[in-house]
Amino acid sequence: MTTMNDYCRRTFGKKLYKLSLDGGFTCPNRDGSLGVGGCMFCSAGGSGEFTGRGGDLDAQIEDAKRRVAAKNRDGGYIAYFQSFTNTYAPVETLRETFLPVIERPEIDVLSVATRPDCLEPEKVALLRELSAIKPVWVELGLQTTKEESARYIRRGYGTPVYDDAVRRLKDAGLYVITHVILGLPGETVADMQATVRHAVAAGTDGIKLQLLHVLRGTDLCADFEAGKFQTMSLDEYVAVLKAVLPLIPDDVTVHRLTGDGDKKTLVSPLWSGDKKRVLNRIRRELE
Repeated sequence: MTTMNDYCRRTFGKKLYKLSLDGGFTCPNRDGSLGVGGCMFCSAGGSGEFTGRGGDLDAQIEDAKRRVAAKNRDGGYIAYFQSFTNTYAPVETLRETFLPVIERPEIDVLSVATRPDCLEPEKVALLRELSAIKPVWVELGLQTTKEESARYIRRGYGTPVYDDAVRRLKDAGLYVITHVILGLPGETVADMQATVRHAVAAGTDGIKLQLLHVLRGTDLCADFEAGKFQTMSLDEYVAVLKAVLPLIPDDVTVHRLTGDGDKKTLVSPLWSGDKKRVLNRIRRELE
């Protein structure tokens, strides 16, 4: 397994730290274009609980750098636009947002989280233009290839839309990361394996494996509290990782092995809030 740390040290010669940023964007699944409630699992912050909460990007970057300063030993930085859909705006707005950030001398990578259905040709062209300055990573929220699950979480696009986005991004020379949720209600291990296989076959460069966690205030939380599904135990999650990781070849980087929601709003599974313990357990089991 190639970890993000492995990839960054091999590619950049150092460890890179993410600076989670809020570019002030929204989402077609929230503004009425597709829906108003967002995906079932998405929080009010657009799954950007650890971002700088909007406002001046220079200030956000400096604040994020301070948060990682104690552990940063000569590492670099990834400017990670995390909240909501970060290509859901006119292309000139995107240029005005991304260009000053990627031009900052301490930024090594621009990473943009978005939806596959928000990547019109002119936006891909802009990302390609920016990649001539520094590497650009594009993170796509696939989550699942099981159509029943996609409908349940209100994803709002078909899997072929993801496939097309990966192809066009790769044709533009961009680095693609695919976000996958493990443990969606009703999914079997075989379903999760199918999603990972699909992402690899589509040509993704990296995969983020995200444990399903339930955050207060989401529609997913309402279903959880109504007893409609259960989240995985740590033992179950480790078993799922053992089933899906062998499907990921070494030339595809594993950018995340789990995920930790904001402890103030995390409802379940509570064990995921102790990230250090969870990662240590996972690493022991995978050795």
